[in-house]
Amino acid sequence: MTRMNLRPAVLAGVLAATAIAPVAAPMPAYAQFGFGGIVYDPTNYAQNVLTAARSLQQINNQIQQIQQQATSLINEAKNLASLPFSQLQQLQQQVQRTQQFLGQAQRIAYDVQNIQQAFTSRYTGSALTGTQAQMVANANARWQDSVGAFEDSLKVQAGVVGNIDGARTTMTGLVSASQSATGALQAAQAGNQLLALQSQQLADLTAAVAAQGRAQALESARHTAEEAEGRERFRRFMGN
Repeated sequence: MTRMNLRPAVLAGVLAATAIAPVAAPMPAYAQFGFGGIVYDPTNYAQNVLTAARSLQQINNQIQQIQQQATSLINEAKNLASLPFSQLQQLQQQVQRTQQFLGQAQRIAYDVQNIQQAFTSRYTGSALTGTQAQMVANANARWQDSVGAFEDSLKVQAGVVGNIDGARTTMTGLVSASQSATGALQAAQAGNQLLALQSQQLADLTAAVAAQGRAQALESARHTAEEAEGRERFRRFMGN
């Protein structure tokens, strides 16, 4: 075969191969691109960025939860913190001082049996109808009872008045501690101490009233005994 006859045959073969082979499609937008040997995939990159953003948001949420828990623990610690200010010992000392004045009652103590014995021996019954010497001795004893009771009442009242300044200082400190309380427990403890202060003041008031009432009762009993004794003296005088 000659050279001129080969050219149409080669051309026909090329055209046939072209017709059979598929035509290459255009490159889509998400196709990978190569730059200097590095492959870049836009779709994969966007997904990675979105995943990273979601992970960061989750981390931020966890951080906020931890902060809220820490704040809650701090508040609970404040609520459980004890009040660093206490006046209970001073209040107890004031109550004990008032009790000491009551315990120093002269002649007739604040005791039921002691009162019964004293009235039996000096204010009632045979104490008003004995001999002349016995009547004089009993009258003198009753006078001493009244004088001692009035003295005791004045001592108790003086002690109560002396506690007023201490109560004022205590109240000022407790109110200041209550206002500066950092938690519920401190506020409650300050309130309890204020109630203790009120109780101490009520105890002082009760002691003063009791001492004054004791003195007045003994004085009234003395006058009553003197009247009965006077009638006995008059009866004896008229009988003689």
